[in-house]
Amino acid sequence: MDTTVAIKWFQDQGVEVVTLTANVGQKADMRSIEERAYQAGAVKHYSLDLISEFAERFVAPAIRANALYEGKYPLSSALSRPLIAEKLVEIAHKEGADAVAHGCTSKGNDQVRFDVTVKALDPNLEVIAPTRIWKWTRKEELEYAKLKGLDIPETHSKYSVDQNLWGRSIEGGELEDPWAEPPEEAFEWTVNPEKAPDEPMYLNIWFEKGIPTSLNDRRLDLPELVSELNKMAGEHGVGRVDHMESRVIGFKSREVYEAPAAITLIEAHKDLEKAILSRRELKFKSLADNEWTNLVYEGLWADPLRESLEEFIAKLNHYVTGEVRIKLYKGSVIVVGRSSPYSAYSKEIAGYDEGWYPSDEEARGFIQAWGLHTLTTRAARRDVPKIGIRGTAPVAKGVYFFHEA
Repeated sequence: MDTTVAIKWFQDQGVEVVTLTANVGQKADMRSIEERAYQAGAVKHYSLDLISEFAERFVAPAIRANALYEGKYPLSSALSRPLIAEKLVEIAHKEGADAVAHGCTSKGNDQVRFDVTVKALDPNLEVIAPTRIWKWTRKEELEYAKLKGLDIPETHSKYSVDQNLWGRSIEGGELEDPWAEPPEEAFEWTVNPEKAPDEPMYLNIWFEKGIPTSLNDRRLDLPELVSELNKMAGEHGVGRVDHMESRVIGFKSREVYEAPAAITLIEAHKDLEKAILSRRELKFKSLADNEWTNLVYEGLWADPLRESLEEFIAKLNHYVTGEVRIKLYKGSVIVVGRSSPYSAYSKEIAGYDEGWYPSDEEARGFIQAWGLHTLTTRAARRDVPKIGIRGTAPVAKGVYFFHEA
């Protein structure tokens, strides 16, 4: 609605508008969108199929990074914005335009994502956001659209919806009340978990270097795999996200998403990593994952740190190859099996029945050395007077550091 109204608004200002619709997997009728753009007053329209590029350049690294903002949101809209911004700049150069416009409001995150990416690619391009200028409510915007004879689909009158291959975001209406349970009419991709099939579904997902390449032994390109998994997992009620989100513009917002494939693949990928990467790699990677995710969410795709982190995360995923068995059941994603030629698991070591056991002496020595910092620190602090005395702390007594032979 915002972009359609913006075209007419620009026309009222005597400005010519060239429009772009990017197909990032939202399953929209591209022809009808083009027709609506011309009806609203566009002088030229571009329709770009970016599904494969979106999957390979943006979704793939998000999987490797286990990207869940604040542990919940799989960055669906956030990932698509820098790609769309890139294409806006390309078309602006091709058409000789002196400005790029978008339909984002002054309260949202997307304005940051578009503005920063456009400016990073071409500082000379002006960025215009009509909704930040006119400051209309959705009701006032609909009234303007009606006055100008614009056809706004009824589905956009209640909720603000954005969707792509990786997920669907729903805002507005009763969803703005954090206490109100989202109504079923807000969801399209997922079945209510209570009404999901009584029999679970098992899936085998094969990863190569951190990227899913096969589903149930069928090799698929990433867009196909994600699309099929969206349907399969959605039918079992998987992928509904409802949480209080910390927006870039400093306030909390209740956000509702549907992301069946994203939730499933990230859960599977995280589990496979745990079987393959070392303890220290996992610990450090979680820091890199979190920072990469935050940069993308905050509209800083163009930041050099994001690029460096992405290379590091890809490097750690070099050996993340193997298969994960998933159980989908009434809204839950449960990993029930994993296998990899690079798995660090050894039954000969970890097994309880016939596995390796250190001797009593080896166990005691390891434990004593492992806890030494803790024991010495506590002992020193226990023996030092609380206040009022200067000088060197007395040597702790009664602490034995070495096992006597």
